[in-house]
Amino acid sequence: MATILVVDDEPDIREVMRFALESSAFRVMEAGHADDARKFLSQESPDLILLDWMLPGRSGLELAQQLKQNPKTKALPIIMVSARGEEEDRVRGLDTGADDYIAKPFSPREMVARVKAVLRRSQPEEQDQEIEIGGLRIDNISHRVTAESEPVDVAPTEYRLLHFFMTHADRAFSRSQLLDHVWGDQVYVEERTVDVHVRRLRKALEPSGHDRLLQTVRGVGYRFSDKT
Repeated sequence: MATILVVDDEPDIREVMRFALESSAFRVMEAGHADDARKFLSQESPDLILLDWMLPGRSGLELAQQLKQNPKTKALPIIMVSARGEEEDRVRGLDTGADDYIAKPFSPREMVARVKAVLRRSQPEEQDQEIEIGGLRIDNISHRVTAESEPVDVAPTEYRLLHFFMTHADRAFSRSQLLDHVWGDQVYVEERTVDVHVRRLRKALEPSGHDRLLQTVRGVGYRFSDKT
């Protein structure tokens, strides 16, 4: 389930977008202006941002420019949404580095189709498909986690954290290193955030006993291993 961050100052527009996206099995988070978006980015790692051009305070165009000019956030897909539908405006929006542009008023079905298309384009062509450690399996194609063939429900950020751990098993990582690798496209994340998501991941793995694989390395950080 991909997470979409909708940034728009009009509650009615956000509601229409939320309904259409959730009906297509997306997880949706909302922000009314750029500062709200920053707060969200400090806690979660969305898969795509639907970003309104005309926001109070810092405009969506400015925020998109900042995200795309920063090496740590340039890979985060952005679809600009605006009532400014002239060709010059569309070109300007795309020139910021936005991956697509939707003019208001828009068809919710078209919006969802564009979101799916951008997400497909943003996915790496080659990924580790399946990894299994100690009976815990992660399938990066279907985006599923199972423990002894039973499904494990993990949130998007915990999924990315688990995927990194399982693809780098038996290695210890500091909180700073985990931030660089897992939250690499996020600027406003503190090291203590890592502890929060590790706790959430352990809680998700606890029913099957696989929380034991996520080990605290005293004085260093964390390690994922089926070895004691």
